[in-house]
Amino acid sequence: MERITISLDRALAEAFDRLIRGRGYANRSEAIRDILRRELEAERLAREEAPHCVASLSYVYNHHERQLAERLTEQQHHAHDLVVSTLHVHLDHDHCLEAVVLRGATEEVRRFADRLTAERGVRHGQLNLIPVDSEAVLPHVHVRPKS
Repeated sequence: MERITISLDRALAEAFDRLIRGRGYANRSEAIRDILRRELEAERLAREEAPHCVASLSYVYNHHERQLAERLTEQQHHAHDLVVSTLHVHLDHDHCLEAVVLRGATEEVRRFADRLTAERGVRHGQLNLIPVDSEAVLPHVHVRPKS
């Protein structure tokens, strides 16, 4: 492990300590490592140097929108090689939240998320990408029920 030293003015150090206490970090080193990892991965994604990822896509939609639920499900079925799982939550009489776990080529995941969140009636879409090594992305398998 390599050791580095940084200097912070008092106000910044105090604000940082409040932040890491609020997030439950045991020490500054752990917090700084996480911040650095997050920034380095964001930079990899921005430079398109992260060919594979796992991701979560969350969005809210109005389930009264004409055939929207069916269109969303159809898109997920067409992307079965990317979609790992979907969680559906009823928020109120009109709105649902879905969270879709995705795995695959980063650009394919982004395109899928863009298509899905562009559907009329989908609101508040958010994609969270996490770069992974290619061997961490398991190949998909096509299966069918026996009967």
